[in-house]
Amino acid sequence: MKLRYLISLMMTALPVSGVAQNIYPIDRATMMEGGKFDFKVEFDEVIKLEQAKILINGKDYRDVLKGNVEFVEKEDGKEVSALWIRDTSIARADAYKVTVETKGKKSEVKWDVYATPEKRKAKNVILFLGDGLSVAHRTGARILSKGVNEGKANAKLAMDTLPYMGFIGTSSTDAITADSANTMSAYMTGHKSAINALGVYTSRSEGNFNHPKQETLGELLKRRTKMAVGIVSDAEIEDATPAAVVSHTRRRSDKPEIVEMMYNVKPDVILGGGSAYFLPKSTPGSKRKDEKNFIELFKNDGYQFVTDATELKGVAKDTRKLLGLFHTGNMNTVVDRRFLTENGATKKFPNQPDLTEMTRAALDVLSKNEDGFFLVVESALIDKASHPLDWERAVMGTIMLDQAVEIAKEFAKKDPDTLILVTADHTHGLSITGVVDDNKEAELMRDKVTQSGFPNYKDEDGDGYPDKLDVDKRLAVFFTNFPDYYETFRPKLDGQFVPAVKNDKGEYVANEAFKDVPGAMFRQGILPRNYGSGAHTVDDVVIQAGGPGAEAIRGYMENSDLFKVIVDALAVK
Repeated sequence: MKLRYLISLMMTALPVSGVAQNIYPIDRATMMEGGKFDFKVEFDEVIKLEQAKILINGKDYRDVLKGNVEFVEKEDGKEVSALWIRDTSIARADAYKVTVETKGKKSEVKWDVYATPEKRKAKNVILFLGDGLSVAHRTGARILSKGVNEGKANAKLAMDTLPYMGFIGTSSTDAITADSANTMSAYMTGHKSAINALGVYTSRSEGNFNHPKQETLGELLKRRTKMAVGIVSDAEIEDATPAAVVSHTRRRSDKPEIVEMMYNVKPDVILGGGSAYFLPKSTPGSKRKDEKNFIELFKNDGYQFVTDATELKGVAKDTRKLLGLFHTGNMNTVVDRRFLTENGATKKFPNQPDLTEMTRAALDVLSKNEDGFFLVVESALIDKASHPLDWERAVMGTIMLDQAVEIAKEFAKKDPDTLILVTADHTHGLSITGVVDDNKEAELMRDKVTQSGFPNYKDEDGDGYPDKLDVDKRLAVFFTNFPDYYETFRPKLDGQFVPAVKNDKGEYVANEAFKDVPGAMFRQGILPRNYGSGAHTVDDVVIQAGGPGAEAIRGYMENSDLFKVIVDALAVK
């Protein structure tokens, strides 16, 4: 009897007809009243437009969504049809149900459209992103920067003192995992997306730039307000996180096109690496395939252009638009720039500014705007050091991020109408397990790992960084997902770690350059052999906040929820 009852329930849960339409925005999408997006319906066969019945809350879709209807009878030349309304919006906040019926098939999605408050809480918003920042990165930064005595941290990080805290889920629409593109895109649009995608839903369209767009925060603020917008990163400025402020593409690797999108939006401050994508093809080192010179285009539009730390410090006090490109690719880590200059990593670009200097310069320029500003500051090299299992460089990048947060906190003391948010886009799997004690007599380095005692890093010059990384009692930090490699239990002072290299079969194997380091231990990887470095993890990221509107940060949140926190604080209309 119970079995027949269960089968009956299961049968009622099954659809009565085939579901053969994909609808974008997707089910459970949340969006701001008046925010722009592309509406797309994909059919699984060729149809005539009159065969489709598309309703939104029982009304014909054209009564709700304004704009030109584009019907494609054979999308990309295939035996499937599609309907578009590009750059549309919904004028009134409400719960919406979208239904599509054709040839006996029915699909349905629900949207939540919200209104922003009438009263503005924050004049400025500063969003700090530690790319790949996990709890262990923060813990390591606190220990190396502040020290621990008798079980208590000697001081807190600047980010530790922000009063509101929450957890953020980072999963993608196509996977439980995530990358920097779709996670930052969720922050910047309020919509989830797929891995490698920026500012779009990933549909079946073949072209990278023909997927349903989601308006980015940079575009929204430029369209609906008089606020200034700034982007700061120590990666290529076209890399996924900074690119998400302005970009729409299925593939984050479309960096030449991302520069053009950035130029079209024209953030007031752009500081980072990646000049190779701004330079015309004929310029040595350029990575463009055309002769467009975006440095000259920005300069012609009134941007002051700087190329090193000295020029950045000399920016004219009346500057309102600033472009700074300090490396053809990603900038160098703080370890290589400030502590290991003899290893040659910064030979081509010896005078790169610190993230703190870029943050201060951005605030000086943006704060001249009487209508306020939105600034993104990314410490990107936390991630780019964590991938190759180089935890010291990643943790030192976290200290640098925290020092930039301290600058923002000092700014907020003078301008308390400033909301500060500090979070990550995704995590890396690493954990601090104790101390590596070189004073222990043991033949194997693994036997020098102990859970007793404290590390003996010192900061005698008071710059917030440990004076030495290769102390004799140092943190024992290990990654949870990795390729084959040799664990040396020591900091990599000759250059960033390269854990694995390709063999003749194209598979990644342990880099034998580290095989004969005294005490090195071979670790068999847990990732597929096509992985040459560590991978992102699915763990929630921590977010902390302070200032007007920060009270919205609490409990568990989806990364797409942060967009609403920001537009609510700014009361964008």
